[in-house]
Amino acid sequence: MMKGTVSIVFTLLLTARLLAGQTTEPWKPAAGPLTTQWARDVSPANALPEYPRPQMVRKEWQNLNGLWDYAITPKSEEHPPAAYDGKILVPYPIESALSGVMKALQPEQKLWYHRTFDVPPAWLDGRIKLYFGAVDWACEVWIDGKSMGRHLGGYDDFAFDLNLKNIITKAGSHAIVVGVNNPVEKGSQARGKQVLHPGGAAYTASSGIWQTAWLEPVPKSAVDELLLVPNLKGGTLRITVNGRLVPTAPLKVAATAYDGANPVASVEGALGFEFALPDVNDNLVKFYKATLAWTSTDLTLAIPKPKAWSPEAPFLYDLKIELKDDTGNVVDRVTSYFAMRDVALAKDERGKQRMFLNGQPIVLLGALDQGFWPDGIYTAPTDAALRFDLEAVKRLGLNCVRKHVKVEPDRWYYWADKLGVLVLQDMPTSNAGDPYTDLPTSPEASDQLWSEFQHLVFGRINHPSIIGWVPFNEGWGQHDTRRFARLIKTLDPSRLVDEASGFPWHGSGDIADQHGGWAGTHPLQAGLNTETCGFGLTVPGHDWPGEHWATGTYDPTTGKQTTGKYTQLYPLDADSLKWNTDEMVRFYVDNVKDGSKFGTSGNFKCQLTDVETEANGLLSYDRAVWKVNPDAIATALRAARDAPPKK
Repeated sequence: MMKGTVSIVFTLLLTARLLAGQTTEPWKPAAGPLTTQWARDVSPANALPEYPRPQMVRKEWQNLNGLWDYAITPKSEEHPPAAYDGKILVPYPIESALSGVMKALQPEQKLWYHRTFDVPPAWLDGRIKLYFGAVDWACEVWIDGKSMGRHLGGYDDFAFDLNLKNIITKAGSHAIVVGVNNPVEKGSQARGKQVLHPGGAAYTASSGIWQTAWLEPVPKSAVDELLLVPNLKGGTLRITVNGRLVPTAPLKVAATAYDGANPVASVEGALGFEFALPDVNDNLVKFYKATLAWTSTDLTLAIPKPKAWSPEAPFLYDLKIELKDDTGNVVDRVTSYFAMRDVALAKDERGKQRMFLNGQPIVLLGALDQGFWPDGIYTAPTDAALRFDLEAVKRLGLNCVRKHVKVEPDRWYYWADKLGVLVLQDMPTSNAGDPYTDLPTSPEASDQLWSEFQHLVFGRINHPSIIGWVPFNEGWGQHDTRRFARLIKTLDPSRLVDEASGFPWHGSGDIADQHGGWAGTHPLQAGLNTETCGFGLTVPGHDWPGEHWATGTYDPTTGKQTTGKYTQLYPLDADSLKWNTDEMVRFYVDNVKDGSKFGTSGNFKCQLTDVETEANGLLSYDRAVWKVNPDAIATALRAARDAPPKK
């Protein structure tokens, strides 16, 4: 998407609101420019209360969302401050209205968080893990004044074992401090569309804790990770169980799949059996006296008559994983879910290279989705708000979104899995490379980007809704293009790789992805257009302040579309609503026909919702007003899909 400039009026208005964020009251939402209907459901006692990791659930946990103390100091400050400036509502970024602060964090500053938590006596019998869904960008964590370590990366989850070095040895109250710096565009890290001075196709930054933080008691021997790879044609699910065990005796791991309440398949295997071998036991346990060790095992679960997952029938199996000792006692238990579906690149009956889902060619009818919110920025106000966007996609009759240069919380992908929305997943963009030479800006920048990419792919790899990975967009930070495409394909061979959305192409990966125009076919790749149809309309009373823009609009003086990014945008009314609906019906229906006739694998409207001053959404930024008739689009798409193909 093209970059633009922000008006002086918008800059002054946003700056004034950000500077007015500090308050002496415990917490209340700041007076932001625009609010969604879900903001009224947000409070310190009700800040994203849902368990944040639906694919590896434990029953006992402690949500750390809510009010924390916060302070802003110079970046050079290495130790937690002696006093704090006020209260901030976690997990909403400090720039957001829902944080209660709405203040821009500068690259030369550090944001500090502080709160206490209680450890029940029963938790001391095992390990205690502290999880963060995402913190943007560089952070360090202290427990009771002792540093637990640092993490770099604004989109991936990470955890600390609080039993390490005997940090937590007693029940009761303990203190946690988090220090965060976000260089935004001044650094080379993955940052997506975040900038210090928003305007055009770049938006307000989201610094600090922006996903759920939580505590969880974990047995000493426990499941730490799951990797679930379905094979629909073979009727199997490959399960990789990674965990840390007390290396004194082998454990068994049992996996059971459920269709509702009915068990349909089970398998059992050994975990950590190497520890019982005499030479390993003598060296690791008796001599070295190790108390924990990482281990892994692979299981194959045979699924009888597997039910395929698709946008039309998004069937999910439930999954239970248990660790058992030699007497059959359950040492650890986690629950998850999976789907049986295959994604592939193949030739259709006309010899055209196409995307296939479950053995059949598919046309992706989608929308670009950037995941920004006027009151929470990167963080949706509530879980219901997360679900709303995906339900909007379904109501339109679409089957896919391109999640644009942002990685969402796990629960967003859970809703995509459950509702049946395919996801083409971008990696967040950066300044780590030069697209003209295909060189990194520095070895350090490239290594850090690849480190983050690995965490992001592996962290979302079990979600059936994700069908492809997109490492680069329109050249932003692009480098070592073919290398990155190959590395991602090696990391996850079960999905497609779109090496570069829009440009520049290097011919690797599975998808030739252009922006604008008609997505044709290619000898070795499927053709996609993941960003087009960017015309827009304003919605007075539901718009972000500033100079609005789009790549075209309905002109009431001519009754036709005018093009040009900075053409005058007209407000939504009955005539423009009908025009916009008719244009989108034509756009999507034509692609249904083109898919079967010419081999096109899909097109994506730019975009699902307005984002700040970018006014080309199908919905207003606050999600309150449709700028098309979604039911008319869905009806037309059903008719086009049901019609017999023309010869």
